[in-house]
Amino acid sequence: MDEKFPEGKYMTTVKIGEKGQIVIPKEVRDLFGLKAGDNLLLMADKGQGIAIQPFAYAETFWNAVSGLKGDKK
Repeated sequence: MDEKFPEGKYMTTVKIGEKGQIVIPKEVRDLFGLKAGDNLLLMADKGQGIAIQPFAYAETFWNAVSGLKGDKK
């Protein structure tokens, strides 16, 4: 896909390799400042799909999830 996307946006397809690996396109790595060896947080929901975030977002995510659980007490 060589289309121009608005700043901060990108979309493409990726192929899953034999070992279940995917390659994160260079444009996306650059967009998020990802480098080899960085940790990512993978979240999966059968109804909503798969999301991959930099691991630094884990604390924000955890606080949001904990807040939702706290509302149900």
